[in-house]
Amino acid sequence: MTKKKTTKKLKEKVKIPENKLHRQILGWALVLGGLLGFLPVVGFWMFPLGIVILSIDYPFARRLKRRVGVWWGRWQQTRQKDRKTN
Repeated sequence: MTKKKTTKKLKEKVKIPENKLHRQILGWALVLGGLLGFLPVVGFWMFPLGIVILSIDYPFARRLKRRVGVWWGRWQQTRQKDRKTN
């Protein structure tokens, strides 16, 4: 019995392919689609989702995801402090 691969995105679990090759193809396709976000149909939302999927298999994507998560958390903390002082 294999464990289903899922990832959390905004507090929701999203099913992703169990096959490593399928995950990599999907992740890279989303990253490339995100770089072409100025075109219709594709969008910039695809880039971070591709990084999240690639972070399962690639350490560089895992580090990038962690750095962005830390940056986002710090940014939100400073934003909350600014709102309380105003």
